[in-house]
Parts: sequence; structure tokens; C-alpha cells
Amino acid sequence: MAINDALSDVAVAADTKDLDERVKQFPVRDGESPWTAAEVKEVADELTSDIDRLTGELAAADAELSDLLRNSGDGAGDDQADSGSSALEREQELTLVNNTRDLLAQTQRALGRISAGTFGTCESCGRAIGKARVQAFPRATLCVECKQREERR
Repeated sequence: MAINDALSDVAVAADTKDLDERVKQFPVRDGESPWTAAEVKEVADELTSDIDRLTGELAAADAELSDLLRNSGDGAGDDQADSGSSALEREQELTLVNNTRDLLAQTQRALGRISAGTFGTCESCGRAIGKARVQAFPRATLCVECKQREERR
């Protein structure tokens, strides 16, 4: 899903009464109060802010990686230690770029789940993830039990 599509879907939902109806569908665990439109809007605003920040970080990291790759052939007189150091630096920058891309995709997906009406639902078991967990980590797609099961594998 494109960033603009996800943002416009949430913006439209947040500006209409449709959001009030949509949040009623978001599951909560026993003992939790139902989601309110204001709470979902707050989470959506946080995700939108994260997308803006991550997009900027990704652009900067991409530029740094491009510079490193462009300059990797320079230094005909480099010794093995210099070459190894340069390779390590490129590898670290590539890891940073990939991690930022993954986090950006997770954030876009979370925003899309709000507009799709699946926000707060565990993708494994279909039960509520838990309101407190989602508010603390809006990108969560699994409830605690399913996440623990996944990590044990």
C-alpha cells in the first residue's frame, strides 16, 4: 500500500462519522474499555508522524549508502584493512537502510489496518491484541500469546 493511499484513507475516515462506527468493530480484551475515535485518531496521528520521520531517515540513509557505494572503487592504493573497513561501513549502512524500510512498511501497514477495520485484531488467532499493547506499540499484529509462540519457534 502506498503511503499516500494509507494516509488519505485514514484522513478520510478520521474526518467522518464513519470512524465512530469503525472503532466499534475494533476488538478489546476482557476488562478493557472500547476504543474511542479520539484514541484511534491519536494512534493514527502517531503513525503518520512516524511515516514522515522514517521517510526522511530513509532518504538520508539512501543518500549515505549511495555515496559509500559510489566511492567504494576509489582508493587504488588502499590496503586490505582500508578495504575491509569500507566494506564494513557499507554493510552497516545497508543494514540501517533495510531496517528503516522494514519499519516504514510496518508503520504503513498499521495505518492501513485502521482504515481496513482490522486494527487491534491478532492476525494469527483473530482475537483482540489488547488495547494497551496496541497503544504502546501500534505496529503490533499479534496478541501477546501468539507473539510468544512465534518467538519460541
